[in-house]
Parts: sequence; C-alpha cells; structure tokens
Amino acid sequence: MEEHIVSTTAAHRIGLVGAGIASSLSPALHEREAAELGLTGYRYDLLDLDTRTVPVAHTAEFVRAAVRKGYTGLNITHPCKQLVIPALDELSDTARLLGAVNTVVVRDGRLIGHNTDHSGFLAALQRGLPGAALDSVLLVGAGGAGSAVAYALGAAGVNELSISDVDPARAADVCIRVAAAFPAASVTPVAAADVATALQTCHGVVNATPIGMTGHPGTPFDTAALRSGQWVADIVYRPLRTELVSAATALGCEVLDGGQMLVAQAADTFALLTGVTPDAGRMRRHLGDLIEQRDLAAASAGSAATPTTEEMR
Repeated sequence: MEEHIVSTTAAHRIGLVGAGIASSLSPALHEREAAELGLTGYRYDLLDLDTRTVPVAHTAEFVRAAVRKGYTGLNITHPCKQLVIPALDELSDTARLLGAVNTVVVRDGRLIGHNTDHSGFLAALQRGLPGAALDSVLLVGAGGAGSAVAYALGAAGVNELSISDVDPARAADVCIRVAAAFPAASVTPVAAADVATALQTCHGVVNATPIGMTGHPGTPFDTAALRSGQWVADIVYRPLRTELVSAATALGCEVLDGGQMLVAQAADTFALLTGVTPDAGRMRRHLGDLIEQRDLAAASAGSAATPTTEEMR
C-alpha cells in the first residue's frame, strides 16, 4: 500500500480487534506479563467491533484508523483474520500461506501481518508432547484454527495427516493447501462418518473444533474409539480439562490441553509486538488463575461464563 502511517506513540499500545470479545482474557494476560517484565508503558485494549457498532466488513479501515490513533501493534481475532489483510503492507510467509493474520506489527509506518496460531500450536506440541509419534495424525476441525494447526503439523514433520470437518469442502481445501506446502506429507480428507475408523490407525489426534468448550459440551467424536498409546491434543482452553482431555487421560493417552497453544501463541505475539521474550511458563500459570477466577465469578452469579468469539477462534 502507498500510504505509510507513522505512530508518534513511544509506549506499547496494543489493541485486540474482533467482534464479541468483551470478556476476553487477553488484556489481563498480556498486561500482567508486561508488568512482570518491567514494561511500564504497556497497555492492551479491547477494540470490540460489536460495542463500537463497526461492521466487520470495515475491519481494514478500522485497523488503519487505530494505528493513526497511536496503536503500535494489534491482535486480530474472529471474525477479522482474513478481513484485515487489505489493510496491511506486508505479510509474513506463514500468514500468506494461511491466508489469515492474528498479529499486526507496526514498523517504520508499515503494517506487517503475522500468524502466531500456527507457531503457537507447533511450540505447544513440541513443549507439551516431546517425542510424540508423527507417523499418522487425525485433525478434527478445518476452520481458521484448524487450518493453522494443519500447517503446524506439517511443519512438525507429520507423515500422514487426515483432516475431517463438518464441511467436507473446507476439509478438502485445507488438505490441498497443506499438501502443496508440505509435499513430503500425505494429506487426505476424511468424512465425518469415518472418523472412528481413522482413529483406529492414527498415532495422534487433534480437536480443532469448539466442542468441549464451556457452553458447547461434549466431545468431537466418540472417545471409545481412542486407545492407550495414542496422544490427544485439544485446542479448547475453557475448561482446560475438557471432556475429551479427561476421557483420553483415563484411557492412558498422552494429552495436550488448549492452554498450551493459547499461551504459546500469546507469547509469540508478545515478542513480536514488544521485541521482548516473555516467560511462557509464567503466562501459563497466570492463564490458569484467570480462568479459575472468571469461572468462580460466573458460578457465584449462578451462570456459566459465556465464551467469547476469540475463544472459539
């Protein structure tokens, strides 16, 4: 883009752009870590399009206006990860491959889009399940988060990746794109009705759907098809111990909960926006505290906390 925007704000003023994000935990998570690191000029605001009555179709214009007002970086969440792209001057290689952006860095007046959903899951997998067998993996869910997870699995070195989604066309599209990016891997779609069969032979399975989240109870497939020796990852983080994670643990599977991905992508985003490497372990502990506090508050009020669209990714 020809227009370069110059921010006159020296401090870190970060905003989260999305719709229906009023109860997001991101501001508290980021600001607490900034305080721990001594970044006194760090501020993280919610820029909820719903509360500002801004149509999501105007995401690109809204983002550039936010930078003109002094924002030095932005997080982008549902449903704006694709809509923000026309506002940007440059995309990282991963963001270009995924066709989605969740972090915007402002550098020398240029808006640069990144995607840390991909790097977040990859880091979580390597940290939380080191040595996990990657011969054959089943991914359930091919939406925005599922697409990022699929690329992360390809980057991790999965040999055979099967992808299932309630929308077969969406699963097929992700398969085509991931296969093109990782030609050494075999990437194939699986019909939802055939997930149980696929589970019989895969070494690992990832849930990238909202099923299991607070307000969306259940599991994405019949957990009776799981077996000891498999590893199971869930990107849902409220609750951290989903029905899927609980069932897999009881069966003797190695598990990776959604808090690992959330914190890893948040840590990557924090580093991109500030140039400072955060303590991911500390952020994970703080996330647990935040979730517990919010769930206790919701319980005392007599109702479950409503998930934000950010949490649905």
